[in-house]
Amino acid sequence: MYFLVHCSNLLIVFTYCLNMGCNKYLNMQFSGEEITFKRVFNYIFGLYLITLGVAFSIKSGLGSAPVSSIPYAMNLIWNIEIGVATFIFHAILVAIELMLLRGDFRKKHFLQVFVGVLFGAFTSFSVSLMYFIPPAYNLLWTLLMSVISIFFIALGLFFYVPTNIIPLSVEGVTQAIAIVSNKPFSTIKVYLDITIVSTALVLSYGFLGEFGSVGIGTILGALFIGTTVKYIHRINNRITGNNVNLKKM
Repeated sequence: MYFLVHCSNLLIVFTYCLNMGCNKYLNMQFSGEEITFKRVFNYIFGLYLITLGVAFSIKSGLGSAPVSSIPYAMNLIWNIEIGVATFIFHAILVAIELMLLRGDFRKKHFLQVFVGVLFGAFTSFSVSLMYFIPPAYNLLWTLLMSVISIFFIALGLFFYVPTNIIPLSVEGVTQAIAIVSNKPFSTIKVYLDITIVSTALVLSYGFLGEFGSVGIGTILGALFIGTTVKYIHRINNRITGNNVNLKKM
């Protein structure tokens, strides 16, 4: 209940800031589009759905989702609470982004650390909800959890990405590398995901002697999350007639 009240207060405060004359500044900072309650809600709701997918991936026992593979490895190795580990991971990525962009690093990019806090809190809450779900004792149940994980992450991306407010630091550092290297965002995204999963694998195997946070579920997520987003977009387009721009970051 406290968690829901906290999120509601966050939305109210954000909307209040708009009414107090911050709208023009925020619009300038966040893509020139009007910041509305619906846009902020879709952003926060999308982030939460992603963390719910992350929680299902952890519960499945088949490895975490790619975006959480390093934080989960930190949790397993050093027993760092998953929300705190997520915040540390995102803070490191923002620092890398700062080093890459230097003078082109904008003030709003620091807010990715705040998003990391929000994402970490959502992750902790979502993982705590998994205690109500029975453990996965057979392969079919674990695979079903992986499928649910992929769906929630894809659905979350569908809500969160088009709002174009503040990207998670994973997307932010991807953009920074793409700018510095003059390579397409999609290409760098693939390389970064592989690097993140590989790093998690090295950490897990080096400290634990096992794959730890990386498993078949991690690989399935990397392969099918993007495809699922594409089909969600198609279904939405057929039902509503709205063509959501998923390229806005």
